[in-house]
Amino acid sequence: MTDETLAEATRDIADVPAVEIITTAAVHLLSAAAVKCGLADNPEEETDLDEARKLINALAGLITAGAPEISDVHARSLRDGLRSVQLAFREASKFPDAPGAGPGEKWTGSVI
Repeated sequence: MTDETLAEATRDIADVPAVEIITTAAVHLLSAAAVKCGLADNPEEETDLDEARKLINALAGLITAGAPEISDVHARSLRDGLRSVQLAFREASKFPDAPGAGPGEKWTGSVI
């Protein structure tokens, strides 16, 4: 690959719309949380609920704060994904949190 081809393939961050950056960050957090909740090929090896809790909290905060900026169309699917990992976390927990006290529920309310 030549330098010119590489330059054409690389987008300058200044050219990327904010909605794309916010949704991309949310999708990365969502994917990582799903893996840490055991929703991957090797759940016995990859499940780490302490890490999942941190990722879900960050995701919930980002979605809550970013929703007005990214439009309901984008926020709705991210909220659905967030709810799915919150429920997966609760299901994977040996000692589930009280309703409203699970990861991200500070921002989303109880998911039960």
